[in-house]
Amino acid sequence: MKNRKLETLFFSVAGVAAMFVILVGFNYIAALGKQRIDLTKEKLYTLSDGSKEILKKIDGQVEIRFYCTRGEKEMPMQLKSYAQRVEDLLSEYQQYAGKKLLIKKLDPQPDSDAEDSANLDGVDGQMLQSGDQIYLGLAIEFVGQKVALPFLSPSRERLLEYDLSRAISGVLIEEKPVIGVMSSLPVFGTPFNPMMAQMGRQQQQEPWVFISELKQDFNVEQVETMVDKIDDKYKVLLVMHPKGLSDKTQYAIDQYVLRGGKLIVLADPSAIVDSQGGSNPMMGSMPGSSSLDKLFAAWGVTMESGKVIADMNFTTQLRGRNGQPQSNPTFLSLTEEALNKDDVLTEPLDNLLIPFSGAFSGTPAAGLKETVLVKSSSNSQMVEGFIAQMSGESIVKDFKSGGKELPVVIRLTGKFKTAFPDGKPKDETPAAPDEEKKPEAKPEESLKESKTENAVLLVADVDWLFDQFCVQVQNFFGQRIVTPVSGNLSLLQGMVEQFAGDSNLINVRSRASLSRPFTVMNKMEADANERFQSKIKELEGSLADAQRKLNELQQKKEKGQQRLILSAEQQQEIQGFRKKEAEINKQLKEERKKLRRDIDALEFKLKLANIAGMPLVVALFGISLFLIKRKLTAAR
Repeated sequence: MKNRKLETLFFSVAGVAAMFVILVGFNYIAALGKQRIDLTKEKLYTLSDGSKEILKKIDGQVEIRFYCTRGEKEMPMQLKSYAQRVEDLLSEYQQYAGKKLLIKKLDPQPDSDAEDSANLDGVDGQMLQSGDQIYLGLAIEFVGQKVALPFLSPSRERLLEYDLSRAISGVLIEEKPVIGVMSSLPVFGTPFNPMMAQMGRQQQQEPWVFISELKQDFNVEQVETMVDKIDDKYKVLLVMHPKGLSDKTQYAIDQYVLRGGKLIVLADPSAIVDSQGGSNPMMGSMPGSSSLDKLFAAWGVTMESGKVIADMNFTTQLRGRNGQPQSNPTFLSLTEEALNKDDVLTEPLDNLLIPFSGAFSGTPAAGLKETVLVKSSSNSQMVEGFIAQMSGESIVKDFKSGGKELPVVIRLTGKFKTAFPDGKPKDETPAAPDEEKKPEAKPEESLKESKTENAVLLVADVDWLFDQFCVQVQNFFGQRIVTPVSGNLSLLQGMVEQFAGDSNLINVRSRASLSRPFTVMNKMEADANERFQSKIKELEGSLADAQRKLNELQQKKEKGQQRLILSAEQQQEIQGFRKKEAEINKQLKEERKKLRRDIDALEFKLKLANIAGMPLVVALFGISLFLIKRKLTAAR
């Protein structure tokens, strides 16, 4: 008996030891391969198809020099753990690309060759509060082309794969495409004017972030709004807020499209960033409108000036009176339901923030096909833009759904016809009588129709690219770090890349702007708001009826009666109204309580599923395994 106990003890200890050796060996082998299991729904930690396609294009060997300060004392724990995640992602790139990708890991210690190499590559050291200097960046080089990421900030972790893939794509391109930007807004920034600054009327403004982002992939040039020809060197022409463009300029854009040029137009029926008194677009007065009226008419597209979309399904919480949050239906927080998931441009996106957006309507001209990329919900209507800026409450109060979806972003494809069948418009300003007449130049050949199919992208808003609505800019260790707060910047970059660059970047970049709104809760709040507004209108209608009856009773008084003393009928009418008002207010409170109870119950279910769901699954799996083993043992 004693020997049997010793034998059992021996085998138990041996079994535990063997299991320990197996686990250690498995972890060691797994660490060599650095394989990760990605359980996220969007596969955020797995190389996207776009990155893989970019790596397939490598014809040679791309070298990535990863500069990371090693050591416990120098590198803060937050950056150290992030550096490990960067290294893991680089390993995945190398595993997929094989010998096409060479990764060198360098530790730039003070006065070392690695530090000199980092400085030559444009990877700068960041000074900590302790006085230590650290490095966390990389440089990518291919056949003399070099792109540097000076500092990899943890705040841009969602953009890490996009930054890496974009840098690799950048070194593979021998010459960057040229993008022209025509805008009546100061998107390229404003220079510093000392005289105006002393008067307190002007400060230097940085370029809008989207300009800086586009410059990383393209050669971006400013195109004046008073031109009579668009150079064919522009692979894409981006026209922003075309306010008051002359017929000659519209003709130049028309001919550019007919020659095969790619066009992106951002028009706006009510632009809140147009000529504001300061840098804050919400402090402006009368919004400006813009349109390419001649071209839109030729393409069969219309956009009503001064009217914007109010959508109760895509409201945004803004600060209202007394700092309290308030839903604004003209600030569209668009979710996947508003995006065309069948199109490569919008399929990867999941959210957009578009304030005071217009809407397109009309039937495309013969030969053109319209594809709606972004739209409102059917629970929307068109409202006056000026009123929408003044008060979101009044929009909610008087809201009445139009029952149809309104296009915000559309693509027109096909063979375009000219908007100027009579040729180039003549000068709008006649020459002076005493001015010498110049010999008439030979008229330029005016194209009437594009020879091949082309595409034009139209957006009924321009405010969505203002920094405040698409990015958050932070200063991190002296570096200007830009973090997306919506999918706006991704959408624009996708538009330009689709027309001029590497369209594979669309699927990589869009993963960085993921948003998971509580659509069920939003729908509950929209339904509750609709019930509230009906109750409020009922109360206001009762108030108006009571006031009308009081006036009628007052007019019926005889001249000798005291006009300021209420009659018995008036007092009874007022008492009836107050009673009804109290009943309606009580119903409103009950509706709010019911909504709160429903939301709290839903939140509780979500928390219960998130906190107890996984342990419950593991427990059920363990019990099931135990029962199966027991059954098998009993069968023996």
